[in-house]
Amino acid sequence: MSISDVTVPNDLDSLWMPFTDNRSFKKQPRLFSEADGMYYFTPDGRKVLDGTSGLWCVNAGHRRKPIIEAVSKQVEKLDYAPGFQVGHPLSFEFASRLTGMVKEYSHVMFTNSGSESVDTALKIALAYQRNIGQGNRTRFVGRERGYHGVGFGGISVGGISPNRKMFGNMLTGIDHLKHTHNLEHNAFVKGQPEWGAHLADDLESIVALHDASNIAAVIVEPVAGSTGVLIPPQGYLKRLREICTKHGILLIFDEVITGFGRLGDSFANEYFDVKPDIFTTAKGITNATVPMGAVFVRDGIYDVFMEVAPEGAIEFFHGYTYSGHPLACAAGLATLEVYREEDLFARAAELAPYFQEAVHSLADCKNVIDVRNLGLMGAIELESIPNKLTVRAMEAFQKAFERGLLVRTTGDTIALSPPLIVERKHIDFIAETVRDVLKTVH
Repeated sequence: MSISDVTVPNDLDSLWMPFTDNRSFKKQPRLFSEADGMYYFTPDGRKVLDGTSGLWCVNAGHRRKPIIEAVSKQVEKLDYAPGFQVGHPLSFEFASRLTGMVKEYSHVMFTNSGSESVDTALKIALAYQRNIGQGNRTRFVGRERGYHGVGFGGISVGGISPNRKMFGNMLTGIDHLKHTHNLEHNAFVKGQPEWGAHLADDLESIVALHDASNIAAVIVEPVAGSTGVLIPPQGYLKRLREICTKHGILLIFDEVITGFGRLGDSFANEYFDVKPDIFTTAKGITNATVPMGAVFVRDGIYDVFMEVAPEGAIEFFHGYTYSGHPLACAAGLATLEVYREEDLFARAAELAPYFQEAVHSLADCKNVIDVRNLGLMGAIELESIPNKLTVRAMEAFQKAFERGLLVRTTGDTIALSPPLIVERKHIDFIAETVRDVLKTVH
């Protein structure tokens, strides 16, 4: 039977949707058929303001013409080229543009997603330690409530229980730092809380337990996004950097969410002035037009691989069929131009105070137990209904959607991360809609 002989109704049943309550969704589906700028449009023509940049990824807004044109031209010229032992010009051009955005990082390796970027970073860390004669360093340290994608490496160093519990032992040799979220000390703080830098010293306890000679790397999100926008205490990240440097442990920042303007700088490591050894990106790298990710390594790491491997040998046995895909590179180059021409990172920094006040105006709403923010990231944490975790936030999500606003929920936290093209009127609409929704949520 040929494909043309198959007639299948679009009944929604064939698709197993990721991170979704499939049964509930298919009883009452929420579908988008178009998008433009700050808005999605449903098949029946309803307009929904995107309060989450899709999934933290459409930083420049939807359906940007320069990106569309770049991808369209590229697919007519070169649809695919292998990245193993052969290359194409755009991948080298894009890598140069990316490394030119941030000091002290001279090389990138391309991936296709944040999950792949994390697994790539972990493998680079292991191989680097071995290449410098530290082959005993095989342990990783993640953090409670951390999210690092859905590969086995990412869920191993991640610290979100539902993402881990079904999948057995995963990687061995993993420890986790305490998370930094503390309602007693930090509830309703605007920006970075003053309390909590000492929590970084938990790493010293882990070093004492295993000895530094066995630990390859520590991986954290500068701002923990998917777990509910957990803001690092003042001095916390600098302290982690100091401890890692002291013990010869690599520090990895997962910047899949915080990269490309979310905090008002190119990357969070610039915003916090803390330089990791490796940092991961994805999402905003192409404005989500074509899937892509990239792993940045600090100066000198790539050189070690080149020096250790014999001449003519592959230096690092790792990569993906679609690493540096021509369409993704075209989308990425065009995306960087949109960011530059519209000065969107500076725009995000300029709007951050207004966004902060709008988000914190919801502090007095029913069931709200915390409000957090940094840059154009915000969270409204709701008190959970006893024995019904996530129910209250999911009700808020559904009611917001009905009122024309897309928000993100994690646990009982409403997360907000609008595109960097957001205007004050959009921020006002987000705050007003969430306020109205919370009045009606049980």
